[in-house]
Amino acid sequence: MLTNAPIAMRLGKLKELGEMCDAQIIPADATSLDDLNNLFVKAMETLGGKIDFILHSIGMSPNVRRGIPYGELNYDWFLKTLDISALSFHKVMHTAEKLDAMNEWGSIVALSYIAAQRVFPHYSDMAEAKAMLESIARSYGYRFAKLKKVRVNTISQSPTKTTAGTGISGFDEFYAYAQKMSPLGNATSADCANYICMMFSDFTRMVTMQNLMHDGGFSTSGITDDIIHDLLR
Repeated sequence: MLTNAPIAMRLGKLKELGEMCDAQIIPADATSLDDLNNLFVKAMETLGGKIDFILHSIGMSPNVRRGIPYGELNYDWFLKTLDISALSFHKVMHTAEKLDAMNEWGSIVALSYIAAQRVFPHYSDMAEAKAMLESIARSYGYRFAKLKKVRVNTISQSPTKTTAGTGISGFDEFYAYAQKMSPLGNATSADCANYICMMFSDFTRMVTMQNLMHDGGFSTSGITDDIIHDLLR
């Protein structure tokens, strides 16, 4: 089952992905409780039962899109950033709980970024959104574990050349820097998909309320030979 905001359905290749996976596509605005309720009801009807796993892969900042400096944020847009990129995660889980949509020992994963803990100047208010996202995962992770043995985690992925990522000022330069700061190099989107599949599997049934780094070693590297080589040139 795949979904995206109705206004974004014409963007990207969601239709092609649906055909490849033989998955039905149900439009839904993740900030709308009515849309989410409809999404879960239709998903359970289509699948013939409850849901085993959910991936939250949503993020958008009007301030970043418009290149607004951090000290001059439009606060209405800031709230929109939080609603789309973080509160939507709470709304998804709230709706799943209300409809009793999750199977026991199910898995819920959201994609985050290390800017939740460290400063990346051009990431702007998305950093606050990712910090909130990770906090929601911990708090709802506790709740869902007690209710249904459902686990909730976030994955902090390497900088990835997505439509949203490449819209951040200086992305190409930072991508190259992260590649050299990561002993294994940047984790690709395919690597991330494989990791998510593992998090959905029974192999990780006792992992919950964690922010898991999937970044080729970037998060624990102080400096690397590649960076030193560039500095000495």
